[in-house]
This record gives sequence, structure tokens and C-alpha cells, in this order.
Amino acid sequence: MSNYVYGRLPSLNCLEAKTAKRLFVQRGFSDARILDAAKSNNLPVKFVDINELNKMAEGGNHQGVIVEVEEFKYSTLDEIILSAKDKAQPLVLILDGVEDPHNFGAIIRSADAFGVDGIIIKNRNQVPVNMTVSKVSTGAINYVKIAQVSNLNNAINTLKDNGYWIYASDGSAKDSYADIKYDGAICLIMGSEGEGISKLVLRNSDFIIKIPMSGHVNSLNVSVATGILLARIRN
Repeated sequence: MSNYVYGRLPSLNCLEAKTAKRLFVQRGFSDARILDAAKSNNLPVKFVDINELNKMAEGGNHQGVIVEVEEFKYSTLDEIILSAKDKAQPLVLILDGVEDPHNFGAIIRSADAFGVDGIIIKNRNQVPVNMTVSKVSTGAINYVKIAQVSNLNNAINTLKDNGYWIYASDGSAKDSYADIKYDGAICLIMGSEGEGISKLVLRNSDFIIKIPMSGHVNSLNVSVATGILLARIRN
């Protein structure tokens, strides 16, 4: 099955990261940045009608360009831990059932911005890496390791065995994220859009934190909350 990334900036990022296999552009397309990048990589370019692009992007806003990319290769949990082993402050992110591809893509983008060493997701009840996730990440998908695991609690125990402290974000927490000290190797857990973090995962966490709010809406989009917490941990 072909894997596609669509949109001008995501496509350009794939070209620059050298993960693109083939480029499809709308007839009359003239974005020199993309065409020059394809030429410098000796990448085949196919000019097609807009209807063909619409079909390939499954109705997404392709902006006249789609790249065919290598199938996304998930990392293992061990690879993520090993890659961060010698860093001053390893930082891993666990997503407990995020189902919206737009949220997942935005989280990957924040993870890249704040130097997250890897993201851990479940291999069920969680959106995988797909076209929409890649598009929303605007190329960050090429630089952030992602591991799929069958059991999050087993993954948490493995992280603990490797010296990680586990911080879970939950609205029922007593402690504000701003009042907690973040030392050593850190794993931040974010829950699903509707259910939050599962009770067993919460019980397996070392710290449970919340983002205090004073507005009329008592919850934040999970991707926004993730960005706030990652910024606090890194600063």
C-alpha cells in the first residue's frame, strides 16, 4: 500500500529529509522550492490532474502536491531509551489513547520542538501514523521516534527500571504543573480526548499534575496541553 504525505510544507520537509520516493504535482504547479528539491534528489515528478490528487489525498487539502514516502518505521521502546541514554535530561512522551489524527500530528510537532526523545503509543485504541498525522506534523514525523506497544504499564515499568520518573497529566490532580520540579529522566503521560488517562496508568505514575485554569471551559485540547507541559519541563 502506498504511503502519501500531502501539502506544500509537509512535502518539502519530506524532500529535505530524503524520505520521499516520488512526487506528484498538479498540472501547472510552479513552486520552485519543491520542484528544485525534487530535482536535486533526482526524484521522479509526475504531473497529474487535480482529480487524481484529490483521490490520493482522500479529500485532504493537498495544495497541488503529494509525495509518496517510505512506509513509516516505528521504533522500539528499547531504541528510544538507548537513543536518550547519554542526554542531560531524557524526555519521553506516552499517549494513552489519543484518537484524533490532528491532535496526534500537532503533538508530534511539539515533541520535535521541545526535544522529546520518543513517543510511545498503544497499538490499539490509538490513531496510528497516517496521512493526516503526517500532514499536521508538518515534517516533524521525520525526526521524532515513535514506538507502538501492546501494554502501556509494561512500558512504564521498563522506563522506571531505566531511571525515569513518570508524570501523568490529569484534571483531578492536586499539584499544579508549575509547582513541580522536573529532574532526571522524565516520562510525561497524556490521556485521550474523552476518557483521559486510564486508572491503572495513573496508579503507576510517580506524579499526577494538572494545568490550573480560570476560564469558563475546564479542559484544554490534548495537543495544546501537551505543548504547555513540554515547554515547562524544558524550561
